[in-house]
Amino acid sequence: MTGFGLVRPWAPLLILSVIFCLLPSLARAQQLATAPSALGFGNVLVGKTQTQTVSLTNTGTASLSISIVSASGNGFAVSGPTSGSTLSPGQSTRLDISFTPVAVGMENGSVSVTATTQTWRRHHRRGFASTTANVALTGSGISGTGQIAASPANMTFGNLAPGTSQTLTQTLKNTGTASVTVTQANISSTAFTASGLSLPANLAAGQRLTFNVVFTPAASGLVSGTLAILSNASNPQLNITLSGSETTPGQLMLAPMALNFGSVNAGSKASLAGTLSATGSPVTISSGTSTSAEFVLSGISLPATLAVGQSVPFTVTFLPQTSGSATASLSFVSNATNSPATESLSGSGVAPTQHSVDLSWGASSSSNVVGYNVYRAGVSGGPYATVMSANSGTNFVDASVQAGQKYYYVVTAVDGSGAESAYSNQVQTVIPSP
Repeated sequence: MTGFGLVRPWAPLLILSVIFCLLPSLARAQQLATAPSALGFGNVLVGKTQTQTVSLTNTGTASLSISIVSASGNGFAVSGPTSGSTLSPGQSTRLDISFTPVAVGMENGSVSVTATTQTWRRHHRRGFASTTANVALTGSGISGTGQIAASPANMTFGNLAPGTSQTLTQTLKNTGTASVTVTQANISSTAFTASGLSLPANLAAGQRLTFNVVFTPAASGLVSGTLAILSNASNPQLNITLSGSETTPGQLMLAPMALNFGSVNAGSKASLAGTLSATGSPVTISSGTSTSAEFVLSGISLPATLAVGQSVPFTVTFLPQTSGSATASLSFVSNATNSPATESLSGSGVAPTQHSVDLSWGASSSSNVVGYNVYRAGVSGGPYATVMSANSGTNFVDASVQAGQKYYYVVTAVDGSGAESAYSNQVQTVIPSP
């Protein structure tokens, strides 16, 4: 019994010793894990930055205190948990790892994260254990090149009327991976000019530069040229084809060139016709004007545009107010090269012809007849109106007739007491016109 009692006190001590010896091993089992454990950045332009993310996880059973987060290798950098940050068991955080190459070529590096945990050693003494996780890094720095592209690649201005111009927009884009400087823009033809372009101009990768090109033809026919863009891009001279044309100048044809109205009674009118047509190019007529109020333009609505070969009629009316010769000119203003087109006008105003009707009749055989009455009607058989009374003779001149009219006449005999005979036979006459 005594021997057994001597042994029993040692049994607990042995067991405790084993426990304290196991604690350091448990502490060293604390770990940090990264996912992924290696990153490849591939090819990155020198001076450009590419960033990737790594997950950092405490896979142990005790809290970890982050002590060191560092990156090695040219161009590699890391950001994430700061020193003193704590990761509980099973907790994760992120590491942002970037690669910014400073030179062309392959680069290797790594990111290292160190964390510590508190431990208990023999005799109840507190200690610390550390664990480290690493991420292997690779990447290559490459040089970029700039390249200029034009949109549109060719500029076509079409067919312009003389004296006009057209503006088109041109866009230059750096389609490369490095900045370029546009230094010159040279145009081979004076019919084309560039506006809104300030040089030199720097274009970063993907950047655009917009400006205008203006076509102002100086002569009819096709005009072509080249816009040469000079830069330090991989295509140092970019040629943009320019083309356009000017139509044949339009002319306004006037027929006839002169209108002569001859003699027209003053107070009457006469009309003559003319035509206008376009040749070469379409012509827009803006106005037509006579220099005299005695000649009046009508029959055409202005402004009017005539297609090539198209003709339109017009009318000029002569309205003389007095006797005598009259002259004027009719001018048509247009965008034709021969504007204004002019037509000469002439005519004579004459006094109207005075018509009359001479009437005569046989004398009455009655001695009581002292005179005669003359009657006139506009239709056969009357009713009649008196145009002369108590005419002692046997003839009469009617000067109140109108040109182009028909008249019907009868005569009656009148005695001394005023008694009037029956109507004589009816006579008809037609007055000429004019």
